Amino acid sequence: MKKTLIIGLGIIAGLAMTSCKSQESAYRKAYLQAQQNQQNQQGYQNQDVIVVDDDDVAVTPVTPVQSQQTTTVRQQEVDNTPVRTIDGGVQVINGAGLRTYSVVVGSFVSQANAEGLCNQLRQAGRDARVIKTNETINGHTGWFRVIASSYDSKASAAQSRNELSAQYPGAWLLYSK
Repeated sequence: MKKTLIIGLGIIAGLAMTSCKSQESAYRKAYLQAQQNQQNQQGYQNQDVIVVDDDDVAVTPVTPVQSQQTTTVRQQEVDNTPVRTIDGGVQVINGAGLRTYSVVVGSFVSQANAEGLCNQLRQAGRDARVIKTNETINGHTGWFRVIASSYDSKASAAQSRNELSAQYPGAWLLYSK
């Protein structure tokens, strides 16, 4: 009885394994479909893949679509660079006064660290300054911000921030009245 049961289970397991086997043509179809989708995502298509049968695949070349020439009308640029304000006001600790838009490149709890960065910026030819705020962030009150440059126009400040963002990736614009 045990032998018959074991042999029967073995036959059933063998049939289950062979009946679930995937066909090579199904894999080929999926691969060709993925290739076609990838080409479509790139914006052009060099070949058109047509699946005729499960086993036959025909590949025909396709002529790329010619793009139409368009005329670009230049509109006045709108500066949508984000700007922050500081609640509670600011006090200039070291350097000249602030203009309307300033580029902040560092924020420190320690005044000594802020002064160190300010001196580095001045050695690099920047009109840097240190300001103190009364903000409370992460439990610390009285942050020292290092200003690399200050401008009357937002566009000039944004351009300066873009130049400094390679060296100071967290640089941001401060608006002060």
